[in-house]
Amino acid sequence: MQRENTQVILARRPEGSVRAEDFEIRRGPVDAPEEGEVLVETMFVSLDPAMRGWMRDVPSYVPPVGIGEVMRAGAVGRVLASRHPDFAEGDHVTGLLGVQRYARVSTRGLHAIDPELAPLSAYLGVLGAPGLTAYFGLLDVGALKAGETVLVSGAAGAVGSVVGQLAKLHGARAVGIAGGPEKCRHLVEELGFDAAIDYKREDVAARIKATCPERVDVYFDNVGGELLDIALTRLAMRGRVVICGAISQYNNMESMRGPANYMALLVQRGRMEGFVVFDYAKRYGEAFAAMGPRLARGELKYRETIVLGLENFVPAFNRLFTGEKLGKLVLKA
Repeated sequence: MQRENTQVILARRPEGSVRAEDFEIRRGPVDAPEEGEVLVETMFVSLDPAMRGWMRDVPSYVPPVGIGEVMRAGAVGRVLASRHPDFAEGDHVTGLLGVQRYARVSTRGLHAIDPELAPLSAYLGVLGAPGLTAYFGLLDVGALKAGETVLVSGAAGAVGSVVGQLAKLHGARAVGIAGGPEKCRHLVEELGFDAAIDYKREDVAARIKATCPERVDVYFDNVGGELLDIALTRLAMRGRVVICGAISQYNNMESMRGPANYMALLVQRGRMEGFVVFDYAKRYGEAFAAMGPRLARGELKYRETIVLGLENFVPAFNRLFTGEKLGKLVLKA
C-alpha cells in the first residue's frame, strides 16, 4: 500500500511572529529509501526556539531552511525500511527528521534510542537536545561548583527546568525566573528549585536580590533582553553568564537588544559565553550516562505539552513565544 506523506514546507521568510501563510502543508507519495538511507515514520516532533532562527536567511551555526524545503526539526520515530547496516526495521531513532509524517533520510546524525528506558517523547526533552544543552551549558560552560547559586531564565521550559534540577543535584542553589504562578509553583514544589521569580507579576530586580543574597555565580540565560540586563547587576565576583538563547528577541524585526549592563563583567571579573550544543556531539554519551540513571530513579523530572497534528505546527510553534506551555513543547504526528 502506498503511504501518503504530510510535510510542513517553508513557503516564505516570516516577519515577526510566524504565520500560517509562511508555510504550506504538502501531501504526496512516500519514496522508498535508497542505498545508505532509512525510511522513518515520525511519531513526535520537537518544537524549539532555535527553529525561529533557522527560518531567517542570515548567517548562523547551521544554514537556513530553504524556501520550499521541509521545516527542519528534531524528531523521534520508528524505522519502516532500511538500506543501512546499522539500522533495522522496527528500530526507534531520533535525529533531524523534519516536520513531516515520513522522513527518508541518510543516517548521518541519526541515533538509535531505547523506548524501554523512557517514553519516546522524552528523547526530545530531558534526554534530547534540551537536556544535553542544560548539561553541557551548566557544567562545562558555566563551570558550576557545589555551594554556588544558579539563576536561570525561562526556567519552566525544556532547558531551564533541567538546568535547575542539575544545579541542585550538584550541590548548588537554584533560582528560576518564569511567567505566572503555576509555573513558579511547578519549579519549587515539583522540581525542587529553592525559589522562583514571576517576571510577569513581581519586581524581578528586587526578587533576585532577595532570593540570591550572596549574588549570582552562574546566570543561565534563555531569554536575553531586560532579564539579562537585570541579572548582570547581581553577578557575583568571577560569575559566569551562559548564553543559551534569547527568546525575547527572536521575533524582533528591528535590532536585537544587547546587554546594556555588560560593564558588570569588568567590575565583577565575570565571563559571558555563548555555546551551541552540537559542539559537544562527541560527548553526548557522557551526558546520557549521567542523566539516564537519574531519570530512571526519579531524580530528574520533566513535564511536556503535547499538541496533536502536524497541520497545527504554526499555532503550536507560537506557544513557545506566548508562554502557553509547560516544560517541553512537542508536536505529535
